[in-house]
Amino acid sequence: MYKYNDFDEAFLRTRTAQFRKQVERRINGNLTEDEFKPLRLMNGVYLQLHAYMLRVAIPYGTLNSKQMDKLAYIAEKWDKGYGHFTTRQNIQYNWPKLSDIPDMLDALADVEMHANQTSGNTIRNVTSDPFAGAAIDEIEDPRPVAELLRQWSTDHPEFQFLGRKFKIAVGASKADRAVLKSHDLAVNIVQNDEGQTGYQILVGGGLGRTPMVGKVLNEFLPREDLLPYVEAVLSVYNLLGRRDNKYKARIKITVHENGLDTIRALVDERFAELRPAFAGGDQELLAEISEYFTPPEFSDAPYKEYDEAYQSDPVFRAWADTNLAPHKQSNYAIATISLKAHGETPGDATSEQMRVLARLAREYAHDELRISHEQNVILPHVHKSHLPAIHAELRTVGLATANIGLISDIIACPGMDYCALATARSIPVAQKIAERFDELKLEHEIGALKIKISGCINACGHHHVGHIGILGLDRAGVENYQITLGGDGTETTVIGERAGPGFAYDEIVPAIERLIEAYLKVRLGHDETFLAAYRRLGMVPFKDALYPEAAKRNAA
Repeated sequence: MYKYNDFDEAFLRTRTAQFRKQVERRINGNLTEDEFKPLRLMNGVYLQLHAYMLRVAIPYGTLNSKQMDKLAYIAEKWDKGYGHFTTRQNIQYNWPKLSDIPDMLDALADVEMHANQTSGNTIRNVTSDPFAGAAIDEIEDPRPVAELLRQWSTDHPEFQFLGRKFKIAVGASKADRAVLKSHDLAVNIVQNDEGQTGYQILVGGGLGRTPMVGKVLNEFLPREDLLPYVEAVLSVYNLLGRRDNKYKARIKITVHENGLDTIRALVDERFAELRPAFAGGDQELLAEISEYFTPPEFSDAPYKEYDEAYQSDPVFRAWADTNLAPHKQSNYAIATISLKAHGETPGDATSEQMRVLARLAREYAHDELRISHEQNVILPHVHKSHLPAIHAELRTVGLATANIGLISDIIACPGMDYCALATARSIPVAQKIAERFDELKLEHEIGALKIKISGCINACGHHHVGHIGILGLDRAGVENYQITLGGDGTETTVIGERAGPGFAYDEIVPAIERLIEAYLKVRLGHDETFLAAYRRLGMVPFKDALYPEAAKRNAA
């Protein structure tokens, strides 16, 4: 992973010292909350429903054990003993005192972490594939490019006051594990017919109140053109984007209103102006960054411990079948650790759990951890011989749930339990769905299924791209939950279709149960997933299950 140099270190310390003085001025009354707001947002501090919240960046989802230990320490010392991992590969602390936040930022700086640009109308945390560097299907590790973009975008003077927030993701695999098409801008590392490696640039994706799928702006961009081209995109958006209405200020609306061809022409024009200023220093920096991302020294030892445990221990076998993915080294595996134990808050991890994860990474996984946009933790490089020991330790702290990709592996935003913008609860709905299908002992029978829940129209829970999406809204002071079906956040991204009227809080879990019962009846064998069945049959059989009374009337 990237290691900070003297400049990086000095930058962070100076930034934190400045914010410490700003906090002091707010506390002593020399700054009003309105005056303080833009200053705190630049440093990742929100004012939520009950308290301030600090959002910490985990660039492209990569952590080492020392950093995870520090996150555990911060949760224990200045919060309530836990942190919440988010869909942007960040971690949020929901209960800090404002006076403590500068100390939290200093503690983060001790391990090369920060909260810069995790909020506000600027370029947010650059995200990437949590399997990067280990995935069997990747062209190359995309994280050096993500780090280049992170350094370029941090405090870039032209892009600190955009019309709205701007989100960038980087991928390099056939399978999209970074939700590329739901970002304002995505860099997809590809190879052309001649075997050359370059970048496919996507623009104008995003969820929220107007969900849109990203469009291809440039099919194949040469490596040396990346930074000036991305800067050209941001420059065009910064000038052309709407500022009269914050709901129409995202680049997806700019692309929609002006047309992709017009945007492409303007970007090409701006790129021609910018390109001469990039004389190769960016490529030298990328080469330097890439040296920090060399693969670990993999072991070629046998893994009889894994084979023996897999044959003799059905609990371990269920976990291995569900939570492990193939690694580019055949005697290694990528282990995803679920933060979705049945009945728990999706994405939450206690200080004790974080310390266990840090120790496992240090002892068994080449000191690497990743955070996924699906709010789970990944050990990307695990020799198979170590997997039984890892599983045994995970069981001691409630982290051995075998449910990755299943119905209880739910993405959920904090919802109305924390967020001042939320219009409904998300966490209890996720908990009740997970508990219900655990009671029914059906989730392995159901198979691959992604449920995503948002507590408001801003769609932080990615409900639009859930196979089953749930959106909580306020209807005359009462929580009401809309269901969308058929969404997909992978390389075949599709925005889900709304099924019909919403459901009350106490009706939503029974509605999901009816939906699943209908799927199990109509699928073509165990191998047909919910999404495949929906694509084959369309909305009708599922809508009939959700609204049985309406189905009876229509039949009559």
